[in-house]
Amino acid sequence: MLFNSAFLLAMPGGSEWIFIVLAVLIMFGGRKIPEFMKGLGKGIREFNDAKSNVKKEIEEGMQEKDKPASQA
Repeated sequence: MLFNSAFLLAMPGGSEWIFIVLAVLIMFGGRKIPEFMKGLGKGIREFNDAKSNVKKEIEEGMQEKDKPASQA
């Protein structure tokens, strides 16, 4: 229960989100935000692709390990 209350205290509230959005607008400007979001989306997509590739390789390695030596 302590973890949940500590986690909730760490999350920004409504006024903090407004401050964060205003700070981003001031730092990047209105024209740079779409480019920033596009780059962020591309980075997240590449991370998820890499994560799925690593997971697939690990699963294939485990399947090869489970096969008897005479079949390999």
